[in-house]
This record gives sequence, C-alpha cells and structure tokens, in this order.
Amino acid sequence: MSYSKNLKFILGSSSPRRLELLKQINLYPNEIFNPEINEDQKKNELPIFYVKRMAKEKMKVVQKKFPNNLILTADTIVYVGRRIIDKTNDKSKAIKFLELLSGRRHRVSTAFNLYCKDKIDSLRVVTSIVKFKRLTENEIKSYIESNEWKGKAGSYGIQGSAEKFIQFISGSYSNIVGLPLNQVYGSIKSIGYYNEK
Repeated sequence: MSYSKNLKFILGSSSPRRLELLKQINLYPNEIFNPEINEDQKKNELPIFYVKRMAKEKMKVVQKKFPNNLILTADTIVYVGRRIIDKTNDKSKAIKFLELLSGRRHRVSTAFNLYCKDKIDSLRVVTSIVKFKRLTENEIKSYIESNEWKGKAGSYGIQGSAEKFIQFISGSYSNIVGLPLNQVYGSIKSIGYYNEK
C-alpha cells in the first residue's frame, strides 16, 4: 500500500479511545491536536445534524493549523429519540442517564470528517443500535462507583464493565467506542494513504 511520505496524518481529537482504535488497524497519527470548540446543542437541533456539525467545526479548527495534511476529526453521540445523552462528570446526571437507557434501545452515531487538500473532503455518519437490559438500582450504583462513565457519551463505556448490560448491538462495535473502523479504513485507503507499521 502506498502513501505519501511527506503527508502527515493529524488526528483532531483528544480521545484516547480513538487513538487506540486507529492503532488497532495500524494507523498511527503523526500528531494529535485537540480542537477546542463550543459543543452546545442548538435549540431544536436533531442529533444527526448536531453530530455532523461537531465533526465539521472541529475540522475547521484543525485545518487552520494543518492546511496541507491529512486530517481526521470525529464526534460520537448517544441518543434516545431526539434527546442526546451527554458526557458528564456529575454522578446524579449519570444515574439519570443510565435509568433512561435501562431496558431500552438507543442509538450511537459517529460523524467523521476526513480531509486532505485536493484529495478528499468527506463527512460520513455511521449509526449503531444498542439495547440495554433492565438495570437494577444496585447495578447502576455499582457502575457509578467504577467511574468508567466519566466523560463518556451516554455515561457508559462499551469497552468496559458496562458490556455486561448490553443485550444486543446492531451495527459497528468500534463505532460505539468512538470510530467506525471499517468506514474510516475504507476512506483513508481510497486516497492511497495507509501507513502500516
């Protein structure tokens, strides 16, 4: 597989989970840059429009710093109907979120924006469906004590002990973690960049 040795691969995300996912498919960013943007949801903004806007706005920030490089930005959300289940570090909020997800299906969508000057500027959204078992009060309490939920969309991390709550998944597992690897790999490969180590 060929790639331009002069082209740097920039990951526009501070998520350690996204970095680990990329490493799983032998993609190693040359640089990691955290784009600071306002992540407030607009009034009446639907979840899919929100997640696309976040990925695009992150891209605008990263492009200013790295205009001639290959850039990947992404945003992942968990939502029930029109309601986005935000990241939180607040215990009482996390408990309410887990109570909301208990015994029902929810969606996890990741929008990823891949940009390389004169080669690609694509924005894609991948959605997976997750069904939680009905959670007991003690299960929620025990999970909250683990602190695994902190800073994670939906107040849970599928790659941790919360996996025991999941009855089924429809769609990409890696998408739920933070990046749909099959689609990201396909997009990066399509422009001839694949830096295998």
